[in-house]
Amino acid sequence: MTHPTPAVHARIQSLPSAELPAYVYDLGALRAHATTVRGALPGRVELYYAAKANPEPEILTALGPYVDGYEVSSGGELAHVAKAVPGRPLAFGGPGKTPDEVTAALEEGVERFHVESEYELRMLAELARRVAPGRRVAVLPRVNLPVADGSLAGSSLAMGGRPTPFGMDPARAEPVIRQLADGTYPQLELRGVHAHLASGLEAADQLAVAESVVSWATGLGVPLGEVNVGGGMHVDYGDPERRFDWAAYGKGLARLTERHPELTLRIEPGRALTAYCGWYATEVLDVKPSHGEEFAVVRGGTHHLRTPATKGHDQPCSVLPVDAWAHPWPRPAAESERVTLAGQLCTPKDVLARAVPSAGLRAGDRVAFALAGAYAWNISHHEFLMHPRPGFHFLDCAG
Repeated sequence: MTHPTPAVHARIQSLPSAELPAYVYDLGALRAHATTVRGALPGRVELYYAAKANPEPEILTALGPYVDGYEVSSGGELAHVAKAVPGRPLAFGGPGKTPDEVTAALEEGVERFHVESEYELRMLAELARRVAPGRRVAVLPRVNLPVADGSLAGSSLAMGGRPTPFGMDPARAEPVIRQLADGTYPQLELRGVHAHLASGLEAADQLAVAESVVSWATGLGVPLGEVNVGGGMHVDYGDPERRFDWAAYGKGLARLTERHPELTLRIEPGRALTAYCGWYATEVLDVKPSHGEEFAVVRGGTHHLRTPATKGHDQPCSVLPVDAWAHPWPRPAAESERVTLAGQLCTPKDVLARAVPSAGLRAGDRVAFALAGAYAWNISHHEFLMHPRPGFHFLDCAG
């Protein structure tokens, strides 16, 4: 939702100016959304949370009852998630794994490795022999599958179906899969196949990709227990009230599992689970005209909330008026119907939202940017200009 939940609204308005900007998360809203997602999925679909979307310990913990495990993509994420939610299953993915990272994952007892190349497979096999003797390590080779023309047209970010550094071409993946199946690497167990091809797809397109992945995997003639079809469910920053159709996606996955009773499917959403529970709250510092437009400069900016700059969109937001004005100098206010919200950085790229309907916006008013629960603070360039870091508030109205 664009407007903050009542608990978030109250917390934002209660914060002193000196404690802004701040990230405010509604953990109750997160749990409610996770309940909906989990309830839409059939029994033989595992749900892993892609921790890269938002690795805050409170977020990881709140998701615990609703997920089967967590996907991590670096040694740092591995150590962080293992500490935040100890004892939970982990899948280690991502290209460019180092020997030290793989060793740490083996020592941590990681459940699954997503292998991105022949080199990575050989490295994992040797390190497993040294570090985890007597234990067979589960492997899912990641495959960069070709897809039908146009099937990824709606994707905001493609990791497959075209030249990318992710996974292996099918012609190179097939020998790897057969070697894992025939015992060439006795330390490793072929658990299944991984193919995360795109992000930002709607339910119908996401399901079509899943069907393509399963069709390819089951056509190999090699026994497989799992197929990981990835995440990347669409989050609409232009229409934040609209959600990914989890019910339709779940029904489609149910039909897919019915056709393949030998398989467990796994999905790894990140943004689509947590984006809706977070708000970036800040305060208007100044309002001024410039060549026929009006700008409001707010505390913070894209060094805290990088998403609108990286994705090229306007971050959905709502204005929370504040009547009090504590200063002896005049209070600037917008004279037009629409105002562009910019941050404090010395670059014209520091824009959070353009032409926001905000007649009468004044310095001292507060702004809550929605959909800030994923790929926000953790992907931002925090140290540029060395402004203060934001505060973090995790609201748990259910106790």
